[in-house]
Amino acid sequence: MESHRASGGRGRKRRRLSRSAEFERVYRQGRSKGNRFLVLYAFPREEADGEGPRLGLSVGRRVGGAVDRTRVKRALREAFWEEARRLPEGSDYVVVARPESLGLTEREGMAGVRATLAELVDELGSRESL
Repeated sequence: MESHRASGGRGRKRRRLSRSAEFERVYRQGRSKGNRFLVLYAFPREEADGEGPRLGLSVGRRVGGAVDRTRVKRALREAFWEEARRLPEGSDYVVVARPESLGLTEREGMAGVRATLAELVDELGSRESL
């Protein structure tokens, strides 16, 4: 039996940015908003392929060791896919975790990470303005 996860999961095409060129395009040509925990970059793709939003994560060593970075990435993925309903279909996003994001994840858990990411989504604008 195949399981489908809320994150876009294993059974379907992964909606992630994987190549450095994709990240660079979002960084250089996209818009961004940040706070002390995260920076959210957004860039509308030219091809409207019905694929939905795609996510790239950047969680550097300054955030913590491998276990800590993995914990932050897991929380960011889950929070992003919860917020994805409010995002335009054909856009790419990169979430950059700042060092303070580990403390947020440990202190407030998923609720805190999601609220912080939701603020950035609101500041960038939702479907209409990207």
